[in-house]
Amino acid sequence: MVNIRAETAGLPAHEIVYRRLRDMILFGELAPGQPVTIQGLVERLETGMTPVREALRRLIAEGALVFQGNRRITVPVLDRAAIEELSLAREALEPQLARRAALRCDEAALARLTATDARLDAAIAKGDVTGYLVENHQFHAELNAVAEAPILTDLVEGLWLRFGPSLRVVCGQFGTRNLPDQHKAILAALAARDADAAAQAMQADVAQGMTQIAAGLP
Repeated sequence: MVNIRAETAGLPAHEIVYRRLRDMILFGELAPGQPVTIQGLVERLETGMTPVREALRRLIAEGALVFQGNRRITVPVLDRAAIEELSLAREALEPQLARRAALRCDEAALARLTATDARLDAAIAKGDVTGYLVENHQFHAELNAVAEAPILTDLVEGLWLRFGPSLRVVCGQFGTRNLPDQHKAILAALAARDADAAAQAMQADVAQGMTQIAAGLP
């Protein structure tokens, strides 16, 4: 699991609140369609109103939350058109990050990715939805860090914020054991420094994940 306290040590209050709320969205603690209120977050996060307002402003700008008028803020509900757009964007960007990572991945990075994937497998075996979501994102985040492409990585992180709550819903519907991934193929491609294979495996991983989310739509 991610150590929030360690990650946010020394950061200003508004950044700590932003990262905590971002993770709540990313890992589905806030469900699609769920209303979000300043007062509710102040109480839940045990913080002041100013950092909560700043975090909400940033997340609305990033598309992770939606302002619907009458001061009402909600977690977006994806429809098929939105999923199609997210799929196109992810399949355009994430295979390229995997391609770059394959050319830059050293033994230490490969060991970290392998360990993360092992924790992901353990979460799947236990039916640990939160563990699955955290470790799955961690695997992709670590891979993107190896790619050394901060602009592409920031774009991809924004996409993950948009579908994270819906992925949590899918896990609840189908269970973690029915969420296939291509991580073993990605790891094999990284070990071989095969950029084409890494890109192909990531494209398949993205396509499988977005297909599962689409299948979970009402």
